[in-house]
Amino acid sequence: MPDRTAASMSAPGVAAERPAGPHIAHSRLDNGMEVVVIPDRRAPVVTHMVWYRNGSADDPPLKSGIAHFLEHLMFKGTKNHPQGEFSQLVADLGGQENAFTSYDYTSYFQRVPREHLATVMHYEADRMTNLVLTDEVVAPERDVVLEERRMRTDSDPAAELSEAVQAALFAHHPYGTPIIGWGHEIETLGRDDALAYYQRFYTPENAILVVAGDVEPYDVEHLARDTYGKIPARGAPPVRARPQEPPSRAHRLVSLSDAKVEQPSYERVYVVPSVRTAEPGESEALEVMTHLLGGGQTSRLYKTLVLERKIAVAAGAYYMGSSLDATRLWLYGVPAHDVSLEQFDTAVDEVVADFLANPPSAKEFERAKTRLVADAVYAQDSQVALARWYGAALATGESIEEVSGWTTRVEAVSVDDVLAVARKWLDKRRAVTGFLLPEAAA
Repeated sequence: MPDRTAASMSAPGVAAERPAGPHIAHSRLDNGMEVVVIPDRRAPVVTHMVWYRNGSADDPPLKSGIAHFLEHLMFKGTKNHPQGEFSQLVADLGGQENAFTSYDYTSYFQRVPREHLATVMHYEADRMTNLVLTDEVVAPERDVVLEERRMRTDSDPAAELSEAVQAALFAHHPYGTPIIGWGHEIETLGRDDALAYYQRFYTPENAILVVAGDVEPYDVEHLARDTYGKIPARGAPPVRARPQEPPSRAHRLVSLSDAKVEQPSYERVYVVPSVRTAEPGESEALEVMTHLLGGGQTSRLYKTLVLERKIAVAAGAYYMGSSLDATRLWLYGVPAHDVSLEQFDTAVDEVVADFLANPPSAKEFERAKTRLVADAVYAQDSQVALARWYGAALATGESIEEVSGWTTRVEAVSVDDVLAVARKWLDKRRAVTGFLLPEAAA
């Protein structure tokens, strides 16, 4: 079944590792579809992924949620294979399947024994071009998505706050609209909307095939030509022209109180450059800076607020580097009992100011870089993780070389680089702060 967590790829607090990069084979079919092969011969299995260069930020005006809705509908059957046949086949093979929608891409994947790669490629190529949708199929699935929104967002105060913070942070850019969509717009989505979106974006020239596992690049490329390569190109890929956010000149506070909240929490989100939009070296410096500020128990936020001052029970930071446009950097935490969120906010300001006034020591700095590089190297043990990293990178405008060279660029970051990005981007006027409170504290 598809992954019903629309925003699973963008939650703060998840480690921002990147692979150092094994040997990668990269080619392109005559119809424009990219093919990436990541050999991994430790087990006789393959991970097969198809990435489309469209996500919720490409939803048409007044049709928020259509990218995620179509992800659901892609499991409803084709002209050649009825609903459920593909999923049942993967299950019978002892494999796994899933799908996810992000702001910038949508992906479908299967993990199966290597000898069945051709079969899943056939089925996935079929639903790239032969999807069948009827009102009888579309309407019930729209209700499923609406219920998903009610369960995951409308009944969860933390999710509601995050949604409100993003909307304030990106008032013009579509990153301010939730991946799953606004409820009142989801209600209007129908068959024609889904088919129009499908026909625009689900084309070979807008797609990337990533196969990781016990395979030879030549064999994968041959199979790709025999399946995906038979799909005619429809022209140039869609132009992803999005309204851009003007520079922010005022700090904004979003406060939400709810009876379901038992423990207050805090987040501050800055608009910062992504890997794609940053100046050379800037994104890597932001990665290192974020780790120094909030990457674990040795970070400045945790040491100062949790261990030394004891005004928090949790504190950290997260930078979401992979993004087609400008992205986000979070500072977050949970204050200790009897510590107000206003006091916590002031304390965060003090930690940031101290970081600028007292740069990390050589030991502190090298430890942060070593940890980031080690995490990236260790992460190569995961075949699925490698496939996802390379797919997400290509879908957001990065190259194979940029992903593979990430650790080298991190190692080249200096203390001066870190301080420069901190001074430039940790400006509170660029940020939105979110307070989550129990209802009694309103």
